[in-house]
This record gives sequence, structure tokens and C-alpha cells, in this order.
Amino acid sequence: MPISATGTWRTEVAAVRGAASGAPAARGFTLIEILVVLVIIGVITAGVLLSVNITGRDRELEKESDRLLALFKYTREQAELQTREYGVMFQDDGYEFLTYDTRRATWRSVFEDDALTARRLPDGLGFRLVVDARPVVLNRPKDAKDKTPQVMIFSNGDLSSFTATLEREGGARSVTLSEDSKGQVVLAPMEEHKP
Repeated sequence: MPISATGTWRTEVAAVRGAASGAPAARGFTLIEILVVLVIIGVITAGVLLSVNITGRDRELEKESDRLLALFKYTREQAELQTREYGVMFQDDGYEFLTYDTRRATWRSVFEDDALTARRLPDGLGFRLVVDARPVVLNRPKDAKDKTPQVMIFSNGDLSSFTATLEREGGARSVTLSEDSKGQVVLAPMEEHKP
């Protein structure tokens, strides 16, 4: 048997000998081939994890509910600082913070503060609203001129009694925003609803 200086078989001789005897030459994978396969597996795994939410969390629902809570707190502070009346007009697909214009004696959009502009909800999300223990119908005509808010934020920091539920279409998941017994706006944990 031919052996190289390092004490191992020489590849060329082993390949020639195998070919001469009719046996196929043994060949392994190169490092590059193994790395390519690992990268492909990693990309497929990442795609599956991103498309299928394994933890059962609804990031869009969490993000929108956290944003609404932060905007409520911010608007409440602005109402007290500016001694202005604010309100929130909910619609089935979005919401808008409004302010009361004392000169015109009407509600209007808040154009002075970009944080309080009208917002649309992502597809698949919607609201249910209860004000003073009564459900509110949120289907308002798109061309309606009347901008009367359903929830009031008064200049002294008080709020209307309300419960706004942000829910996934079909009612599978929901998050509820309401006023607690201390007058603070709180966000209830996400609820899973069985069909």
C-alpha cells in the first residue's frame, strides 16, 4: 500500500486503485457545500418563524394598543397644561384626537400637534366602544362633517367613562383600554377568545 510522507494514503493512488478494481472512489462534502446547506436551512427556518407566530402574540394588536394608551396619556397631560378640552372620535377603522375650538364653538382636528393626527388601524383590526356603560355604533359616514368625539378629555384631566376594545377581525384576540378606579387609563392584558 502506498503511503505518503505523513503516514496517510495518497488520494490519487487510492482513487486510481479504486477505479481499476471497479469500486467507486469515496468522496466527502467540502466545507463550502456544508456551509451552503446550513445557510439554506437557516433562511428557511427564519422565514417559517417570521410567518408563523409561534408564541401566539399579535404584534400589530400590541403595538396599536400601546400607541393608543400612550396617546391618551399624552393628550391628558396636554389638556391639563394648555387648559383645553380634548376628545377622541373612534371609528370602526381608526381614531382621531380632537380639540374644542371655543371661538367657533365646534370640535376640530388637532393640526398643531402631529402626534394627535387621525390614525387608521392596520387591516384586520377594529374597535368596539362602550361609553357610560352603553355600546356606541362606530359606523360613521366617510363624508360626515360632524366631528363630535365619543370620549372626552377635560382640561382638569378628567375623562369620560369608557371602555375601548381593540380586536382582531373575527374576535380571536382583543385588548381593552379603560379608566380604572383611580382615574388612570389602563390597558388590560391581551385576551384570547376561542371560536
